[in-house]
Amino acid sequence: MIELVSDDRCIGCNLCVKVCPTNVFDKTAHAPVIARQEDCQTCFICEAYCPVDALYVSPYTDEAVDVDEETLAADGVLGSWRATLGWGPGRTKLAAVDQTPFINRILPPRPVRAAGISDAGSPTG
Repeated sequence: MIELVSDDRCIGCNLCVKVCPTNVFDKTAHAPVIARQEDCQTCFICEAYCPVDALYVSPYTDEAVDVDEETLAADGVLGSWRATLGWGPGRTKLAAVDQTPFINRILPPRPVRAAGISDAGSPTG
């Protein structure tokens, strides 16, 4: 659930307001306000799009938690989802470090059945 919009870090770009699928934020003259926290789906989209790591989304979806901005910043938690994704200057995208062979990342081909033959191999009629 969204827990924090940092007034110190926020640049007022309102990307979080624009990308939130449940309209959790209200625009203000500077930093958006968490106006409908209970509507947060914990999708982390706002945190991922924040260009200055000014948001914190807690992984707890069903309850608000007490957060301390200084502690979150010191622990490197502010914007940590964005960092995990590799979004932002100086970060490596997850796709760039994925070592899974390409063939394992695509779906296997569907089996081809002859017309008029059931899955059990007997003629349909």
